[in-house]
Amino acid sequence: MPKPPNKSFFRARHNQNTEIGSISLAGYLPDSRGTGHDKMRVLGHYAVVLMLNGSGRYSDELGMDCSVGPGDLLLIFPDLAHRYGPGVDETWSEINMVFNGPVFELWDQRNIFDRSRPVIHLQPLDYWAKRFESILGAPNQVGHAPALLEVCRLQEVLAEIFTTTFEHGDATDLADGQWLDRACTLLETDLANKRHPWEVANQLNLPYEQFRKRFTKRMGIAPARFRNNRIVDRACEMMQDGMLSDKQIALSLGFCDEFYFSKRFKQVVGCTPTVFRQRLPRVGL
Repeated sequence: MPKPPNKSFFRARHNQNTEIGSISLAGYLPDSRGTGHDKMRVLGHYAVVLMLNGSGRYSDELGMDCSVGPGDLLLIFPDLAHRYGPGVDETWSEINMVFNGPVFELWDQRNIFDRSRPVIHLQPLDYWAKRFESILGAPNQVGHAPALLEVCRLQEVLAEIFTTTFEHGDATDLADGQWLDRACTLLETDLANKRHPWEVANQLNLPYEQFRKRFTKRMGIAPARFRNNRIVDRACEMMQDGMLSDKQIALSLGFCDEFYFSKRFKQVVGCTPTVFRQRLPRVGL
């Protein structure tokens, strides 16, 4: 179990609202019983609960029912009925934080907060406990500025959590914005070699048609066309360098010949490579 946070962490907050949100409660509970298991509750606020030791269960009205233990972070939604806690006659230790505001509602609306994934496992536990402790300022700090800084720090920690778990998780379980970043990165990788978007779909553990429709809906462009555009973007960069001919650029980017390269280039840019080169500024003039 990590070292308990400093006593300055264990307190009700000043609850100073800011334009984007506030942290109304934060604490360390060494002998928590959770919400109990008799009935579900609706909190009315967002909250996170980081388990430090012990074990128990989490369940909610969406059908999630799972065991939880040290390193598990429970994400609580304002309007989602839920319950969690250790077994009968047992307790666990936790860090919890209650928060609200427009910025967190936006995270929820954009599915960065994923209601189908309310339990996230974090390791190393000591690191994450310290990260949550670092969110809060000194206990005697009051007013708008300290509260605003705390809300921003909380967002930073949450963003770190979601991006860290994204790198090791299944794409179907990820927030949509993070999934899209990963998809774009994979499509932009290894431009010199032929790579069909179905390979990217496989890496994201998605059927190709589902991947194609999801990507197109978010980006307004099909994944194959997105990759082709990135290839042409790279060709433009190479032309600006002025070191290679069109034929050399075509071969380095996987085109069978410079004529096919010129055709694809014109489709994307609106002019041939020759015209594009003519429009480039001349060095030294």
